[in-house]
Amino acid sequence: MSAVYAEQMKLPHPLTGELFESPVPPGSGWPEDPAEAGTPVAHNPAEVVELARVDGLAEVDARVSVCGACPRLVAWREDVARVKRKSFADQPYWGRPIAGWGDTAPRIVIAGLAPAANGGNRTGRVFTGDRSGDWLFASLFRVGLANQPTSEHAGDGLRLRGARMIAAVRCAPPANKPTPGERDTCNPWFRRELELVLPSTKVIVCLGKFGFDVLLGALEGLGGVVPRPRAKFGHGVEYVVPVQGREVTVMGSFHPSQQNTFTGKLTEQMQDAVLTRAKVLGGL
Repeated sequence: MSAVYAEQMKLPHPLTGELFESPVPPGSGWPEDPAEAGTPVAHNPAEVVELARVDGLAEVDARVSVCGACPRLVAWREDVARVKRKSFADQPYWGRPIAGWGDTAPRIVIAGLAPAANGGNRTGRVFTGDRSGDWLFASLFRVGLANQPTSEHAGDGLRLRGARMIAAVRCAPPANKPTPGERDTCNPWFRRELELVLPSTKVIVCLGKFGFDVLLGALEGLGGVVPRPRAKFGHGVEYVVPVQGREVTVMGSFHPSQQNTFTGKLTEQMQDAVLTRAKVLGGL
């Protein structure tokens, strides 16, 4: 692609008006971009393991946001970013992996599945820009864990209070279904981020069974004593997991997918109750 053609293909960021390519090159000025142009890139599972061995949450976030270790996911997220949904055709798409986001020393960690193709993959922030995120952030605001009820785009002024969000898989997967191999490739990022925030974390809320299972596996990998027989996922379930000399409460919550919220499987009251309980357990 010529430089002139690439310049013509840039679109204005919906908040700042600055022009960006899709996908967004690291270090090009996108709001809340944790990476720089020279951030190391993992190209395969072995490099993920190697690059995840780094001190500092900011550097983990940066390296996550440029990861290219899963060919199917890279192709999918970038194709979606270039083609775009019709309703967002006038916007640039982030089109890269989504780093964890929120408080750097959280009392509460919220663990989910993966970004949405036209949500986080577009906006550059986890759980942002789709109906699931709208539901979740409205609840976080109602219970006092967020400073505003909406999460529209990276750079919109949203802040979490004592909470951090992470995803088991950092790239938007086709049909929202990562393969077991993609889950395992991404796991070192998940486990390292969890390890770095664990000293302050008192509660981990898992949105859906996928995130619940990955979270328990990560805690076990960090020396945690997970329940035996294996803990069963359910909305509102709680398990206390001893890990690294302390105890963390793992909670289950139905995922705020449209399938769950439209059918009434997950109501606002149910979502608020889980997050309120997490807030209490977290001492917030």
